[in-house]
Amino acid sequence: MSGPAQPRGPARPGVTVTGVPGLPEIGAGDDLAGLIADAAPGLADGDIVVITSKVVSKSEGRVIQADRDKAIDAETARVVAQRGPTRIVQTRHGLVLAAAGVDDSNTAPGTVALLPEDPDDSARRIRAGLRGRRAVTVGVVITDTLGRPWRNGQADAAIGAAGLLPLCDYRGQADAFGRPLEVTVTAVADEVAAAADLVKGKLSGIPVAILRGRADLVTDADGPGAQALIRPADEDMFRYGSADVLTARRTVREFTADPVDQAAVRRSIAAALTAPAPHHSTPCRFAVLASPQARTRLLDDMLAAWITDLRGDGFTEEQIARRVRRGEPLRRAPLIIVPCLVTDAAHSYPDDRRAAAEREMFVVAAGAAVQNLLVALAVEGLGSCWVSSTMFCRPVAVAALGLPDGWQPMGAVGVGHPAAPPPDRPPRDPADFMMTL
Repeated sequence: MSGPAQPRGPARPGVTVTGVPGLPEIGAGDDLAGLIADAAPGLADGDIVVITSKVVSKSEGRVIQADRDKAIDAETARVVAQRGPTRIVQTRHGLVLAAAGVDDSNTAPGTVALLPEDPDDSARRIRAGLRGRRAVTVGVVITDTLGRPWRNGQADAAIGAAGLLPLCDYRGQADAFGRPLEVTVTAVADEVAAAADLVKGKLSGIPVAILRGRADLVTDADGPGAQALIRPADEDMFRYGSADVLTARRTVREFTADPVDQAAVRRSIAAALTAPAPHHSTPCRFAVLASPQARTRLLDDMLAAWITDLRGDGFTEEQIARRVRRGEPLRRAPLIIVPCLVTDAAHSYPDDRRAAAEREMFVVAAGAAVQNLLVALAVEGLGSCWVSSTMFCRPVAVAALGLPDGWQPMGAVGVGHPAAPPPDRPPRDPADFMMTL
């Protein structure tokens, strides 16, 4: 069915949740809707049928012979976090949960149950089957057990839905004191899933429950399904798990014209300042070029110096034109950060060897700070590119920006909102870049 989801009628006073006993062991190809219809002859308009995903998977042939870890690998779109053998991953459905929903409980030895291929489509088909057999309009919710960030214990949540308003948006309505609600959107489908688990349980052998008394949530149309519960990546403040943070940093060379949040820049610089540094010092400073005038002055002066150097090296005008295009990403960035090294805390040595090592120590610390900066910008949802150009013309950059004495530019970082997703990073085997002794 298509069309916007609309509620069928007012809520009834009180809600009941009843388990559906008597279902047989489900196997591949079984008519799950027919079995539920037979086991629940009193099914009525406005009821919500809540089904554990395991039996849906069994009926759809999603129980396979496989090693559990390999099955998790196959079902994983990205690893969000890992601690020991426990993996929190995002599945190709967009769900974030432990072990990609792969389950080897209540299946034959050597087999695992995968989540339904398309839980929303499964819910739509079961709903249509129940309507065909019982001539009733019901909601269908398919559930799985999810952990919850910052909370102990698991709870059932909706991974598929049909004929049900998955979200109730109360924004704009007034509370008891007349104040307008601004952010209240209730995940009704998840509330239904959790309520039903009180009678289904994990060991009861009852995989289906019926929630009655909320006919106002049941719709004629199938509706958007449980996909409506998955927060879009660009709205997710906690998108990056511990496994994602470093790889989230990508070189971005194309930016939109959208302005950059200065508070996000300050938070990123604060993260940069946590990098290790010699002698308990803070050897990094950051010139933030927020105005177009400052960016243009720096880039024009550096371009002129670069062209002069290239001509002095004997390059042709055509060769020079090709090389100076490498600096164009900074031209397109709505904000530039110039990280600078300050070596006031460096120790003095009488010999060149130790003096060179002392400077290198500070340079490495500056590199660590720049990496922290780039990663923090990525976590803030900002793209960036580090370009080494100011290191090749430090006096020019210092003069163009009016930097204080002792500030040594260490490249430049273009910052902005990415205009397009970056290309996939080619895989690299760490073994090719390491030596174990």
